[in-house]
Amino acid sequence: MSLVKLPDTTLGKATWLLSVVVVVFAVVLHYFDDPDPVKYTSMAEDMKTLEENFRQQNKSCFILGASGETGRLLLRELLERNIFSKVTLIGRRQLTFEDKAYENLVQEVVDFEKLDDYAAAFQGHDVGYCCLGTTRAKAGADGFVRVDHDYVLKSAELAKSGGCTQFHLESSRGADKNSNFLYLKVKGQVEADIEALGFDRYSIYRPGVLLVDRQESRPSEWLARKFFGALSTVCTTSMSIPVPVLTKAMVSNTLLQPEQKTEILENKAIASLGMSAGK
Repeated sequence: MSLVKLPDTTLGKATWLLSVVVVVFAVVLHYFDDPDPVKYTSMAEDMKTLEENFRQQNKSCFILGASGETGRLLLRELLERNIFSKVTLIGRRQLTFEDKAYENLVQEVVDFEKLDDYAAAFQGHDVGYCCLGTTRAKAGADGFVRVDHDYVLKSAELAKSGGCTQFHLESSRGADKNSNFLYLKVKGQVEADIEALGFDRYSIYRPGVLLVDRQESRPSEWLARKFFGALSTVCTTSMSIPVPVLTKAMVSNTLLQPEQKTEILENKAIASLGMSAGK
């Protein structure tokens, strides 16, 4: 008889333990949660009008980091919504696209170590999107700082000098120039340094864990994505976001008029805007 009851007892303990873990984690998430974002009502209908008005202004844009996961999906979103008369990719190599939707793209190949020699590539754009970045594991500490701070800041400087008035930066949740963690410190520092350039409009996006199947293997990120992906199916958190929602929010936000020159969109606000615009 005891051999029959053992599985039920073990299962009961496991279920109880899992319930406790879920409750504790939910409480922790609530404590560290982002403030409630602005509510975007009737966004889908309004967005069509905003897109058409923006389209008539005949503006151009550039994307830094179009070969990465966020940049790639941002490019697709921009082309699908067709709000710019010209889209330029600025990167270290030429990208290949098979779809005809990409045939009118302009590509500028630059050496990020000698960006001053490529100042012309940053001239004549109204809006800039920066999704450029690497990891410490991939590039080392010095390489990470060089890419995520130096390359990004220099590109912003050249864009500003070239006439760009609106700059959108993909940053990270928790970015803080005073942080003791290198990743968050660098992200926070580049946010502040770009703000000092004085763009007419500067939008900073601080997403949490990006939910996407990366083309390159990053075990720790893969595990985090699986965890937060599963969690997002049962509750909304400020800790993660699907990349398509992020890119949809970035494009939609381009069409809106913020109250201040510099705005910071935390993960929850990004999700609210991205999902509302997509309805």
